[in-house]
Amino acid sequence: MRKVRGRSIRVGPSAETPQVITRGVPVDPYRGALYTAAELYDATPYADSLDARAYAWSREPATPSATLAQALHDHAIDEALTNWIEGRRLVGVMGGHDIDRSSPRYADAARLGWMLGQHHVVATGGGPGAMEAANLGGFLAGSTRDHLATAVASLAGVPSFRPSVDQWAAKARTVAEGVEGRANLGIPTWFYGHEPPNVFATAIAKYFRNALRESILLMMCEAGIVFLPGAGGTVQEVFDDACENYYATPDSVAPMVLVGVRYWTSELPAWPLLRALARGRPMEGHVHLVDTVDEAAGLVAGA
Repeated sequence: MRKVRGRSIRVGPSAETPQVITRGVPVDPYRGALYTAAELYDATPYADSLDARAYAWSREPATPSATLAQALHDHAIDEALTNWIEGRRLVGVMGGHDIDRSSPRYADAARLGWMLGQHHVVATGGGPGAMEAANLGGFLAGSTRDHLATAVASLAGVPSFRPSVDQWAAKARTVAEGVEGRANLGIPTWFYGHEPPNVFATAIAKYFRNALRESILLMMCEAGIVFLPGAGGTVQEVFDDACENYYATPDSVAPMVLVGVRYWTSELPAWPLLRALARGRPMEGHVHLVDTVDEAAGLVAGA
């Protein structure tokens, strides 16, 4: 049993034996710790890695033993995550997976992660794009802004995980090499297994079930969440978090900061609905729309 932001989660005992559950399963359903990037990228080429093998296995026709193994694995990750966050205050950064490393938006997300990482532990969905950038910023939060800018410039040499995940991850490892980075968190899912996890998250809570992963990610970010421009997944996260805050008690509302006035009012007009939803509720004063990551970092730091 665990409780976060007023919610409790319980998973009952298994009727299957461990031998039946683990047969042919590429992951340990009973693991006691979160993943590291080195563990997920345990072989090259990427297609031979634990991460890729687990995704391929998850795409096979479901059997009762396989679905049970996935549920037990996700419960084990949930328990390990509960232990990992003890004593840490998390702030979330959500945003698009398809922002490449040479984009100004990537540099902005990295700078946001760096600023938030000065006072909080940065948490993201653990994938590429804005998520990788924010994890990079959180990882380098103990370094200078110049160091961060140099890292972003170096990463731009391999802008995307397409066509080669191996080259994309290898470039990230060269940036992280020799750096004693700050603890930060990625919470990806094999539901989107075609998107590889980024290597800058020092702890990775990877789930099979995306609905569980989304709920846990949003609940864990008690210091608030910054939403950068994104599409379907990010919009889902905006309103999942809004639902958490809509029903929250006044003392447990977490700040929500949307970055990009034109984006969230014209391109994907989530802001008018979010503002209308918040009106008259305890969350009303905790929902913000800004134009820059600097403004967003200031709001979260002052919350």
